[in-house]
Amino acid sequence: MTTLRMAAVAAPFDRDLDEDFARIRHLVGKARAEGVGLLALPEACLGGYLANLDGGAEGPPPLRVDGPEIERLRKLAGDMVVVAGYCEDSGDRLYNSAVCVHGDGVLGNHRKVHQPLSEDASYGAGQSFAAFDTPVGRLGTMICYDKAFPESARALALDGAEIGVCISAWPGSRTNPAADLAQDRWKRRFDLFDRARALENQIVWLSANQSGTFGSLRFVASAKVVDPGGEILSDTGVAEGMAVTELDVKEALETARRSMGHLRDRRPEAYPGLGVEEEFAGTRY
Repeated sequence: MTTLRMAAVAAPFDRDLDEDFARIRHLVGKARAEGVGLLALPEACLGGYLANLDGGAEGPPPLRVDGPEIERLRKLAGDMVVVAGYCEDSGDRLYNSAVCVHGDGVLGNHRKVHQPLSEDASYGAGQSFAAFDTPVGRLGTMICYDKAFPESARALALDGAEIGVCISAWPGSRTNPAADLAQDRWKRRFDLFDRARALENQIVWLSANQSGTFGSLRFVASAKVVDPGGEILSDTGVAEGMAVTELDVKEALETARRSMGHLRDRRPEAYPGLGVEEEFAGTRY
């Protein structure tokens, strides 16, 4: 049996990159002391998220995936696999991106595909979902609103992802917000999406999120690890923290899929309108 200790973070981040890196250094150190091999940090943890989603909000500092800041993150990661969010400068567009790093280099980079409200005023949209191999297994990454679309996680699962990592800056409701954030309807949606994406694809799921407030946004935190049956194994609740779980990932996937294999039992011919089913039919799950 080979187990993996993994962790998802709920923490606040802002425009001060030096402070952000100090917080990340602390989190990486804490995770390493607990034997964590895979660490998920929130969306936009390098430079903070947008101050609002009304359009035209000042964004975080643009960073290149091959630039010094991502290299700094790689060095902090060392023998750990770390997923973190940043504003990617591609040369001609800015993207809300998630980078996966390890001491060996950049393992993967995902550009957020689905953009809520007026986020498209600040970022271009990514165009695809693809899994990639890492020292801790095959991962698929997505960002925040991406998880509201079943096709996103399904595309990653059909591409062989054993672990889905979704990093977010998911706020509480803007209309009729609950006084108790734990009762907020957007917090409930955040949790439902996490559990549904894990269960329907029978994969392990890590969900990281911003906590606290930034600009007009109040984040729901709720970082968690979910098993392939949709059960929450560890959860920070609406507070800052780190959800840590140890699991034999391959055994968990095999157990979940033994009787009813959701990927195996698909009938793509019955839903030809879903392009993702055609594109990934016969893939590596």
